[in-house]
Amino acid sequence: MLETYKDWTVGCDNRNHCEAVALQPETGEWPETPATVVISRDAGPDAGTEVSISRDAKGRSELGFFIDGHKVAGVTATNGEAVLRGPQASALAIAMAHGAVMEIRSGAKVLARPSLSGSAAALRYIDARQGRAGTSTALIATGPLGPVAVRAAPATPAIRRAPLPEGPAPSALWRDELTALGKFTGCAEEMRDASEPPELHRLSKTETLILVPCGSGAYNATSIPVIATGPIGRRAFRYAAFDYQPGWGEDKARPDLVNAGWTPATLRLDSFAKGRGIGDCGTSAAYVWDGTRFRLIEQAAMGECRGAWHWITTWTAVAVE
Repeated sequence: MLETYKDWTVGCDNRNHCEAVALQPETGEWPETPATVVISRDAGPDAGTEVSISRDAKGRSELGFFIDGHKVAGVTATNGEAVLRGPQASALAIAMAHGAVMEIRSGAKVLARPSLSGSAAALRYIDARQGRAGTSTALIATGPLGPVAVRAAPATPAIRRAPLPEGPAPSALWRDELTALGKFTGCAEEMRDASEPPELHRLSKTETLILVPCGSGAYNATSIPVIATGPIGRRAFRYAAFDYQPGWGEDKARPDLVNAGWTPATLRLDSFAKGRGIGDCGTSAAYVWDGTRFRLIEQAAMGECRGAWHWITTWTAVAVE
């Protein structure tokens, strides 16, 4: 779940890794080349702070970070990307929370003026979520307690992935199977209008994943994930099972994937839904097949369509064989 404080939005994943992202102000014109600024921190008493910047640029450049006219940090950016770590990053994050105006400069040229409105509240949220409030490790809610009072980071869930399937690619669906699949999913009309037929991907000797096209717009295309079993020409269909059911349709029993992609080498199923065409908001998720259902291993979101191209991680797991 994400929280927004004025011009900053913040969120954490299941490991209490937290990220705060600067948004473009709701009022006024956006800059021609906006910069995305992210403050991130892992959980645990020893975790440090990172501040990253991303903008559309080429080559190497020396960047200075100024708060209320005073230079607080500097870093070398490559193709518009740079990350500050350690004491310099912590000092910059604290200065941002207490400052009024931030400028990112290259020499005498001001490249960006990210808003600081709401940054203090976003960092206070991170302090609270990670159990740092009242300790010396907090960025905002500091107190007399030492690092030993900070909660340890939760363990990262491990998802056991099914063995990679052997054998040839699945046989194409027969005409009667396509008709039955369209009736089963309710996507017969969308299947007829689709530019490509349903995608078939082998999951095991007896199971095939089918991504059924079920409508598209300007920048989002919907697929229904179906599992097929049985002999070729007379395959039976059921909806793929998920531990966290995806979907934005009215039929909660039917999983919907947006802009789905399949990676056979890792049995990984990806989806991402843009909130609008430029991609500065939306949600994404990734799953792996465990032999019975698809298990969530990654999830990210950006709920505010305000010029921030970094989506905040809200779930993390690791796939193991």
